Amino acid sequence: MPTLPRSGPGAPADPDRRAVARQALSVSAATGLYGVSFGALAVAAGLDVWQTVALSLLMFTGGSQFAFVGVVGAGGGAAAAVGTAALLGARNALYGAAMAPLLRVRGLRRLAAAQVTIDESVAVATAQRRPAAARAGFWWTGLGVFALWNAFTLVGALVGDALGDPQRWGLDAAAAAAFLGLLWPRLAGRAAQAVAAGAVVVALLLTPVAPAGVPVLAAAVVAVVVGWREPGPRLGRVPDPSGGGRDAPDGGPAREEAS
Repeated sequence: MPTLPRSGPGAPADPDRRAVARQALSVSAATGLYGVSFGALAVAAGLDVWQTVALSLLMFTGGSQFAFVGVVGAGGGAAAAVGTAALLGARNALYGAAMAPLLRVRGLRRLAAAQVTIDESVAVATAQRRPAAARAGFWWTGLGVFALWNAFTLVGALVGDALGDPQRWGLDAAAAAAFLGLLWPRLAGRAAQAVAAGAVVVALLLTPVAPAGVPVLAAAVVAVVVGWREPGPRLGRVPDPSGGGRDAPDGGPAREEAS
């Protein structure tokens, strides 16, 4: 697993390393535990244990997995289930395009990065101010979620009937709470607060009338539109008084400007 550099130019300080580790662990644990819910629901929808485990290992994107078993459980055909899952999973391709310049991986590591490019790993990566910390956050979170999600999927598939409704245990709120914890510190500016408020309004308006997952995608469009109209600094770049910006050197962050 990639690690944060301990010394050398641009190496993050120990508090940075510990902060990234705490974020990765908390998000991995919260999301992994919710895998119990998926395992139980998948078996209830008609999949056997091994089909459920294979779906988590190979598809590995929670929203798409829940959509897939939801369609199957409702009696929908394979084409409808795959199409719904693919629609929700399309966002991961956008994540990959955003993460590729940061990760700069090739070969088998590129395949591994593609598999763990999910909401959680991208969220932790983009929450960091320094490229080295962002890379570590991506890998630690992605691999942590992958291990725990698949382990708890198996648990849910095996003992789902004994657990009953997973929502009674609050597992449906655990992942959302972890995301809120990551998001909250980034809402300091008025622009970020306005984008968040707009996204919430769009999601709330669409939730009663749109299929599951669509309100989230529509809410993301708010941020996309704002980012397209007023692009901010890219991760790994530092503001330039001339307005052009400059790239941080590989392996270390750009030096922050004094405020």
